[in-house]
Amino acid sequence: MRLGVLDVGSNTIHLQVMDAHPGARPSPATNFKVELRLTEYLDRSGSISDTGIALLHKAIGDAVAHANENQTDEILAFATSAIREAKNGAEIISEINREHQIDLQILNGDEEARMTFLAVRRWLGWSAGKLLVLDIGGGSLEIASGVDENPEATISLPLGAARLTRDFLGNDSYSSKDVKFLEEFVSTKLEDELPAILRVHDANHFVATSKTFRTLARLSGHMFNENPKYLESANLKAMISKLADMTNKSRAELPGVSTSRAQQIVAGAIVARAVMAMLDIDRVEICPWALREGIVLRRLDWLNN
Repeated sequence: MRLGVLDVGSNTIHLQVMDAHPGARPSPATNFKVELRLTEYLDRSGSISDTGIALLHKAIGDAVAHANENQTDEILAFATSAIREAKNGAEIISEINREHQIDLQILNGDEEARMTFLAVRRWLGWSAGKLLVLDIGGGSLEIASGVDENPEATISLPLGAARLTRDFLGNDSYSSKDVKFLEEFVSTKLEDELPAILRVHDANHFVATSKTFRTLARLSGHMFNENPKYLESANLKAMISKLADMTNKSRAELPGVSTSRAQQIVAGAIVARAVMAMLDIDRVEICPWALREGIVLRRLDWLNN
């Protein structure tokens, strides 16, 4: 069957169409993406503005049309932190489902972490042992750990790259004072809220997923001639300093850095360095599967029961 996964995230509206059936590896068929950055359309009350809502409807309408043009059997639609935390999020979800005839569901942070963990486990297999999985999104950081397909511990923290850029890094190139303040904020947040079960995780395989980590690994490979399949914590300090001194335009000219990602990659690097230090991780392996693949795999499991 052909499944479409519609991810309404903080940075992008991304439809991934996959050919899939129980017991087989999902195979990407086509995708459609609109860079929207919903957090930029939040007003002072925490609601998404009328302009943001209109752009969101347009992006989702185009994504649904793309899915239909490519003969998608079912659209699995979900929204993450940007709509989850918006004051008018529930109203927006209701309007979208009515107008576009889909069933857009809000995923909470724990569900995000669990679905991503499932995707990583299936990608790496049982021989990978006990996993610790990190995922930095636009609005939140998810961490999960465990030996099975369902993690034994998860947490979601409001430490996404887009959120922190908006709240702490206002200028084009970032001052050392701004960077230091953000580093201290992230470290304090992790120190205060990371539960003991994750601090003493005793995992033996450390994995990172999604766009921020993939971009950082590619940059590390470019700057330090490292294997981009991995990201070394030792390289992040130098990367943060170098990237913070650059403008958005110059960051976007680096290999693997999109224009939209250029603005928030510094905040992403700060979170990556802080969480790896807090969890005593020297290196993470980059997994190509993440939340969208986890959604598909869970749906296939349900269909197979």
